[in-house]
Amino acid sequence: MTETGDWTTVGEQVRQTRLGAGLSQAELGAQLGLDRTMIAKIESGVRRVDALELIRLATALDVPIDHLLHRRPAVISHRAEVIAEDTDTDAARRSQRLEIALASWLRDVRQLLDIGTLTLVPPVRYQGAVTSDDDARTAARWLRNGRGIGTEPIDTLMEFCERSGQYVLISDLQGEGASMVDGDLAVSVVSVEGDPGRRRATAAHELGHMVLGDEYSSDLAVHVSRADRESLINAFAAELLLPVAAFDDVIGRPASREELIRLTARYRTSWSLAVRQAERAGWLDVSSARWCRTTPTRAEIMDAVGWAPQPDLDAIRVPPGYSHAVMESWRRYLVSDARAVELLHGQIGLDDLPTRDETDLAP
Repeated sequence: MTETGDWTTVGEQVRQTRLGAGLSQAELGAQLGLDRTMIAKIESGVRRVDALELIRLATALDVPIDHLLHRRPAVISHRAEVIAEDTDTDAARRSQRLEIALASWLRDVRQLLDIGTLTLVPPVRYQGAVTSDDDARTAARWLRNGRGIGTEPIDTLMEFCERSGQYVLISDLQGEGASMVDGDLAVSVVSVEGDPGRRRATAAHELGHMVLGDEYSSDLAVHVSRADRESLINAFAAELLLPVAAFDDVIGRPASREELIRLTARYRTSWSLAVRQAERAGWLDVSSARWCRTTPTRAEIMDAVGWAPQPDLDAIRVPPGYSHAVMESWRRYLVSDARAVELLHGQIGLDDLPTRDETDLAP
């Protein structure tokens, strides 16, 4: 199954995944019909695991077999939650599950790159110094201009991230988001939980880790605390989603609730982010405008955009370029029906695929 030296990797992956699942060694052993000491030996790399046991381990831990065979890349950033040393907490377990999904997503994208149906978009990196929130906002405007959208709304953040070199997966897992850079490939996972504005803020935040250089690199203000680094990333995300300059064209003074709702709807941000940006633009005095403290209802938001559907980071689970690569791989018989559905992460089912002649050979 694996080289002798790799059993410690398998053991460590089993240990980390078990902790992420909130299981003790005894509880995992009971599911597998093994004594706790056998699980301890597996996790320490002393005991080898045969193919059948590996399948049973992966099934019990609800992860792909591949996840237990490969060590995770070290460059991982998490949205909002500070990961505690104590893994026996809900926050730590959520983070572990996101990391597992992230590593699996990385392997999915790598498979399509190796097959040759997906062309890698290199991660975009901001070359300027980022030591303040203003620097981070400058970087966001630089990225917007580089993508040719100026101060216009980002219609689909999924596609925007893909064009910037980060492949985003929308997951049903609890938590917010996580991202990693592995060599020339950047990926992120964003939870579908929460309102759409929050999801977009999380996706923009993870993109910021890539563009500015994440907390594990020397690119982003390593002399500041984690909280200060998160503040820089948050400033980047806010300016990316709703530029301060967008308020230059807002009609009317003094500020009105209707105008701010309109901008919130057009740019598909959270109400709190829109209020912060309006205040920064000098368009809104939060201390005197009491109405800004009341979040608009869904009806108000939908009414502001003519009740148009807003499908972003919800029904769309994987990037468009990636989706095309999956279908191209399927059409060329490079992946099976089941694997194509698996790679698309719930966007389609087996019944959605056209019938094909399995006797045909790939060219």
